[in-house]
Amino acid sequence: MLRKDNPMNRAISLALIFEVVVFVLAIPGMIQVDDVPIGLAMGAGGAAALVPLLAAALLRRPVGWVFAWLAQAAGLALGLLTPWMYVVGGAFALLFVVSFVLGRRIEQSTPRS
Repeated sequence: MLRKDNPMNRAISLALIFEVVVFVLAIPGMIQVDDVPIGLAMGAGGAAALVPLLAAALLRRPVGWVFAWLAQAAGLALGLLTPWMYVVGGAFALLFVVSFVLGRRIEQSTPRS
């Protein structure tokens, strides 16, 4: 797991917060562009936005990382309701995986104080 003071933790937290914003903004897109029923769009988009919010808040604990990985799956799952979210969710998932892998490599090469 990444150290709590790792700058990559901050970068991943920031990416998760951006995911919250994008998932909330996807709600009107689902309704207007793809004619998803309002209740379904609000429920799915709201639930998908809640997951990265919890992840960002809990990232210093192991459960936060579980939520962070689930947030990537939630972003891709929104693609079931509106296909353009496959692209957006995939971009965020790629950003998350690259940040995670690079953060682990940096942590392993940095001596602990």
